[in-house]
Amino acid sequence: MNLLIVESPAKAKTINKYLGDGYKVIASYGHVRDLPSKDGSVEPDNDFAMHWAQDDERSKKAMRDIVDAVKGAKKIILATDPDREGEAISWHLLEMLAQRKALKSGVPVERVTFNAITKKDVLDAIANPRKIDGPLVDAYLARRALDYLVGFTLSPVLWRKLPGTRSAGRVQSVALRLVCDREAEIEIFRTDEYWTVDALLKTAKNDDVRARLISIAGQRLEKLTIKDQASASAIKVAVEGCDFHVSSIDKKSAKRNPSPPFTTSTLQMDASRKLGFSAKQTMGTAQRLYEGVDIGGETVGLITYMRTDGVQIGPDAVADIRNVIRAEFGDKYTPIARDYKSKAKNAQEAHEAIRPTDPKRTPDSIRRLIDKDQAALYDLIWKRTIASQMAPAEIDQTTAEIDVKGRDGKAYGFRASGSVVTFDGFRKVYEEGRDARVRVIEKGKDDVEVDAGEDDSRRLPPLAVGDKLAPKQIDADQHFTQPPPRFSEATLVKRMEELGIGRPSTYASTMAVLQDRDYVRMEKKQLIPEDRGRLVTAFLESFFMRYVEYDFTADLEEKLDLISDGKLKWKDVLRDFWRDFTGQVSEIKELRVTQVLDALNELLGPHVFPAKEDGGDPRLCPKCGKGQLSLKISGRNGAFVGCGNYPECTYTRQLSQTGADGDAAAMDGKVLGLDPLSGKEVSLRNGRFGAYVQLGEAELDATLVVEVEETKPKRGKAKPPKPKMIQPKRSSLPKGWDPASMDLERALKLLNLPRLVGEHPETKTPIKAALGRFGPYILHDGTYANVESIEEVFDIGLNRAVIVLVEKRAGGGKGRFQRNKPTVLKELGEHPSEGGKIEILEGKYGAYVSHNGVNATVPKGKEPATVSVEDAVMLISERIAKGGLKPKKGAKKAPSKAAAKTKAGNDSEATAKLAVPKPAIKKPAASKAAAKKAPAKKKAAG
Repeated sequence: MNLLIVESPAKAKTINKYLGDGYKVIASYGHVRDLPSKDGSVEPDNDFAMHWAQDDERSKKAMRDIVDAVKGAKKIILATDPDREGEAISWHLLEMLAQRKALKSGVPVERVTFNAITKKDVLDAIANPRKIDGPLVDAYLARRALDYLVGFTLSPVLWRKLPGTRSAGRVQSVALRLVCDREAEIEIFRTDEYWTVDALLKTAKNDDVRARLISIAGQRLEKLTIKDQASASAIKVAVEGCDFHVSSIDKKSAKRNPSPPFTTSTLQMDASRKLGFSAKQTMGTAQRLYEGVDIGGETVGLITYMRTDGVQIGPDAVADIRNVIRAEFGDKYTPIARDYKSKAKNAQEAHEAIRPTDPKRTPDSIRRLIDKDQAALYDLIWKRTIASQMAPAEIDQTTAEIDVKGRDGKAYGFRASGSVVTFDGFRKVYEEGRDARVRVIEKGKDDVEVDAGEDDSRRLPPLAVGDKLAPKQIDADQHFTQPPPRFSEATLVKRMEELGIGRPSTYASTMAVLQDRDYVRMEKKQLIPEDRGRLVTAFLESFFMRYVEYDFTADLEEKLDLISDGKLKWKDVLRDFWRDFTGQVSEIKELRVTQVLDALNELLGPHVFPAKEDGGDPRLCPKCGKGQLSLKISGRNGAFVGCGNYPECTYTRQLSQTGADGDAAAMDGKVLGLDPLSGKEVSLRNGRFGAYVQLGEAELDATLVVEVEETKPKRGKAKPPKPKMIQPKRSSLPKGWDPASMDLERALKLLNLPRLVGEHPETKTPIKAALGRFGPYILHDGTYANVESIEEVFDIGLNRAVIVLVEKRAGGGKGRFQRNKPTVLKELGEHPSEGGKIEILEGKYGAYVSHNGVNATVPKGKEPATVSVEDAVMLISERIAKGGLKPKKGAKKAPSKAAAKTKAGNDSEATAKLAVPKPAIKKPAASKAAAKKAPAKKKAAG
C-alpha cells in the first residue's frame, strides 16, 4: 500500500476519496516539531545548529501514527502544501522517519504538490513526483533561525529595560512600528481650514449643472487657497446674479480595466472591505474552501491554494474562465486573454492567483451546500476571477469650463464634469475597490486608460460652447484638512506587501500577535497602538533602529527569496545578520534604565506630554508646580508618568492622557467641598488608572497606636508592630464621566456607594445598589442584577429593584452574571466510537469542543470552523488523558485543573516562546512539629 501524507485531516479525507484501495492518506496535523522555547535551540557558535523538539501531545501522536503506517508502505508520498512551510513539513517528516529508522531500504520517498484539491490535480501531481526542494527548505531554516534569534535575544532585553512589555520579533516589530508611526502622524497633524465655492447652474432647458470654482483672474486655485469665511463670502457675493458662459468642452473616452484575480493580501483587503472579515477569519474560511467541501456526495476543493502573491493564472484555467464568460455574457464581454504581472515588492510568483477550481461552479449553484461565510467568500473569489478576464468598462467623460465675470471685475473660472458608462464590461459581474497594485499587459492605443475602481461622476446635460447658464444657487462651504487614516487590518497588510515585509503565510498571524500582546487594539476596524506598543516601538527605534527599518526587513525577505532560489547560502545570511545584531545587543545590555527613559521621553514627548493650549511647559508637574514629569518604570505595573520631585511630590498618572483623562491630570487634588457628615474634604484625584474622588486623607489608626505604646519588647528581641495607616475612601469616576464637570453632589453620590435601596419585602434582607467592574448593579442575597444606567444606581427604588431581581432570577440562577446557554459555533455530529453529540461552543475565554461533559479548548490560532471530527476527538482524548477525566452522560461541567502557561517572544512567524516560572506559594505550617522539619526539608531539596 502507498502512504500519502498531508497536513490536515480535512485534506486527507478529501484526497482519500480520489485514490483507490492502494493508497492510505494520513495527516501530520501541521508541523510535527519546532524549536523549543529555551536557550540553545539555535547555536550561532556551533555553525547555527538547530535543535528541534515535539512539544505537544497531538504532534507526538500524529508522528507515532505515521511511523506505524510507514512500516507497511511500499511507497511514501509527501503531499504537504506547495509553499515554503509545506516543504519544511515534508523535510521534518523525512528527517524524523530517518532518525527513528522507520524507512526501509528500497522504499521510495516522493514529494508531490498540487495547487488545487481536485481529483485531476491530485492524480496529475502523483504522476509527476519530485524530490524535496533543498533551497526552499534552506530558506525555511534561515527564516526560522532568524525569528528565534531575534525574539529570544531581543525580548529579554525588553523585559529588563521595559518591565511590562511582552516580546519583539523580526516582522511583528516592524508591523507595530507602521501602526505607531501612523498614530504619531495623526497626533502631530494640525488641521487647516479651507473653503470651496460651488455653483448650481441652470441651462436654457432648465437642466441642472453643478460646477466648482477652480481659478480667479487666471490663477489656478490650490486646495487651501480660500482660507476663511470672509474670503469665500466675498467670492460668493461677487458671482451671485452674474451670467455664466460655457467657454470650452472636452470629451474623451476612457477604459477601466478589471483588477487581477486575488492574491492572499488582496483577498484579505477585499474581504475586510466588503464582508467585514478579519485577516484571520478570511484565511480560516479560505482554508476550508481549499481543503474540500461535500458537493452532491463528492468532496472537492472549491478554490486553489490561498497563500500566494502571484496574480497569474494557468492557460487551461484561463480558457475555462473565458468559456464561462462567453456562455454567460457573449463574445463582446470576452476580449483577448489577459496576462497579469504583480507590482508587489519581492513577489514570489511560483503559485497561481486564488481562483475557483472550476469556474462553471457558480456561487448560486453551491450556496446552499456551504455555510454563510464560505458562500460569501467564494462569491467574492468567483466574481473577481471571472471579471479579471472580461472586457474593460467604457466610459465617456465630459469636462466643461465655465467663465463668469464677477461684480468686482475679476474673472472667475468654474468647472463641471460628468461621465457616462457606455459599456459596463467587467462591471456586469464585479465592482472592485481602489487597491489594485498591478500592471496589465494590454492597453488601447487611442483610448485613455484609467485606474480600476475610481468612482463615476454624475452625468452632464447636453452643453455647447457659448451656452449661457443662469445661477440658481451659490454655496460657500467650509472644510478642514484631515489627518491620515489609521490602518485597518486590510490596509496594514497592503502596506506591508508594498514594502516587502512578511509573506502571504504570515500576514494574518502578524495581526493576531500584535493584538494578543496588547500592543494594538481594534476599534471600529481601526488598529490603534496601545501605550505598551508605543513604548516597545520607541525603545527599538532608539536602540535597534536598523532592525525595525522597513528597507532592512524587506532586504532580509529578499535574501530569503534568493536562498529559496538557490542563489544564496542560508548560513552566510545568518552569519552576516548575527555578527552585527549580537554586537548591538551587548551594547544595549549595559545601558542604565535612566538612559532608556531619557531616550523614550525624547521620542514619545508629543504623545506623553502633549503641548498645552496656553503655551505652558507640558512637563511641569500639575501638583507641586516645581518638578518635571518623566516616564517611570515599575517592575509590577510597567511604565507610567511621575513627578521628578519624588518623594516630596507623589504625583503619578497613566502614560497617555487626553480628553477627560487629561482634564483629571490637570485638576489632580482639586477640592470639591466638605462632606456634611464627617467634615472631611472631598477632592478630585488622578491616579495611574484614571480619575477618582477621595474623602479625606490617609490617617494613622489610633487604636493601633495605643496598642503600640502599651506593648513592651520581650527580652529585647521582639519589635513592636508598625503603625497602620487607614486609607481614605475612594471611588473611580464611571466611564464617560467628565472630570471637569465633577462637583460635590456627584462626588458624594459616588462615595456613598454601595447604597441601601431598602429591605426586600419577602426576605426582609437588604437590597444594595453599587458600581462594579462590569457596570452598575443591584445585589440581594448573593444575586447580582445589572441595571441599565449609572444614574439608576443612585435613584432606583425598592419596587423597581425587586422587579429587576425577579427578572434576573427567572432568566438564570444566582451569581453576578446570568449564565446564558453557550453559543453553538459548529455541530460535528456523533462521536465515532463513544456516541454522543460533539459540539464547538463559544465560551468566555474562547471556543472549546464539548462532548458528554468533557470540554477541551480549541488551540489558539485555529479557527473553530476549521475543527473537524478528527481534531475534536483528538482534543477530547488529550483532555481526558491530561486531566484524568472520563466522559459522563448528562454531566453539566467537566472538572478541570488550571495549567498556567505564559507566552513571550513570539514573532508573527513563530518567534520563540519563553516560559516564565510559577511563583512559589508559601503554605502555613500545619503544626509546630511540621514547622521544625521545614528547614531540613528545604535543605534536602536544595
